[in-house]
Amino acid sequence: MTTTKTIQSALISVFSKDGLEPIVRKLHEQNVTIYSTGGTEEFINNLGISVVPVEEVTSFPEILGGRVKTLHPKIFGGILNRQDNETDVAQMKDFEIPQIDLVIVDLYPFEKTVASGASEQEIIEKIDIGGISLIRAAAKNFKDTVIVASVNEYSLLLDYISTQNGATTLEQRKLLASKAFHVSSHYDTAIFNYFNTDETIFKTSISEGQILRYGENPHQKGFFFGEFDKMFSKLHGKELSYNNLLDVDAAVNLILEFKNNEPTFAILKHNNACGLATRSTMQEAYLAALAGNPTSAFGGVLIANGKIDSATANEINSLFCEVVIAPSFDEEAIAILSEKKNRIILVQHDVELPNSQVRTCLNGLLVQDRNNITDSESDLKTVTNTAPTEQEIADLLFASKICKNTKSNTIVFAKNSTLVASGTGQTSRVDALKQAIEKAQTFGFDLNGAVMASDAFSLFRTVSKLPITLGLRLLFSLEAR
Repeated sequence: MTTTKTIQSALISVFSKDGLEPIVRKLHEQNVTIYSTGGTEEFINNLGISVVPVEEVTSFPEILGGRVKTLHPKIFGGILNRQDNETDVAQMKDFEIPQIDLVIVDLYPFEKTVASGASEQEIIEKIDIGGISLIRAAAKNFKDTVIVASVNEYSLLLDYISTQNGATTLEQRKLLASKAFHVSSHYDTAIFNYFNTDETIFKTSISEGQILRYGENPHQKGFFFGEFDKMFSKLHGKELSYNNLLDVDAAVNLILEFKNNEPTFAILKHNNACGLATRSTMQEAYLAALAGNPTSAFGGVLIANGKIDSATANEINSLFCEVVIAPSFDEEAIAILSEKKNRIILVQHDVELPNSQVRTCLNGLLVQDRNNITDSESDLKTVTNTAPTEQEIADLLFASKICKNTKSNTIVFAKNSTLVASGTGQTSRVDALKQAIEKAQTFGFDLNGAVMASDAFSLFRTVSKLPITLGLRLLFSLEAR
């Protein structure tokens, strides 16, 4: 028996009618019998195309306010029958069940209804029953039935029936079935997560993904799953790599700490800040951040908490950097930064980040709450005879924000709203401290009057024993959360 099948009948029942008209017209042109329900039936009639109401097939009206429309043996028998099975063929004839070759259906917008803040009753009514059943039935019987479960597949179906005179191959039907099961599983996961109160059960489904050039190393495959376009508008540059995305993630989390501050600019390399400063203008903030470690800034990811203007862009343009991120850019700034064809320019949108963080671990996953705590002045306690000045307190809080977003073990020196130096990702906090001091001295920073933040225990005894003359007037330590 041939695996190529020509569509002779279709059941169409959708919530959204967007993009449906070209398909309906093409099916009508190919003399396909169309069955439909409710609003979809009315939509097709308004196109001047004949349509058979489902009630004429089932001899049963739509009931319970539309909760029951297509749930009937004459509908599901038409979808699920096996055309190469003699018993199925005989029962189709005995019970006068019409063959249904194509099912086009979408689902009530459950996730959008939840996101809108609707009442529980409104949300419950958006749990689709008939639609999800039609999807599963048609996808299960892909050998004989075509299923289109999303507007995203309309163009694919239209291409198939236009170029193949209404026919589909087994491979094409199986592809559409896999896409349909993706739709149904994602939908069920969203419903489960709405109801779930057991924190020991974890289910997630991300409906969008993209293939990256490679993973962390060229021999590794890499993928990103998520709605990147909701977070950013990409204005220019090459495709982001796996490592680019990790740096962008670190940059976004870091600059979030300074969201409502004066102009702040950060430069990151390998997920850690190598420069960060707050100033009265973005240009000054960038130059101060760059001065913190101009060596590491090469090839880094740059991010600002406000608009990047042409003056700032001119300064940035002399640096080789992979990515530049800001909430907005002047038109002239975009033109300047676009002079480097591979430089990635991203406009960051104000999108809330997930409340949970997930990573693989052993043969499973680790999940934790996002660290949303940022130290404030009320968290500080003076335990020395000499109290810190207002500027030193401000610098301590500034350093704490950086320390929170730096790989452990870390030590951060800050002074006058500037990252002076940091020791990052060391196996001991003593090594991190030594590294930070060496960096500060290498780039000509005076640590006199600087403050220090540590991501764990303080190191006053270690500082006093270091064979290095620091010339510190006052050194406060804050253990960053």
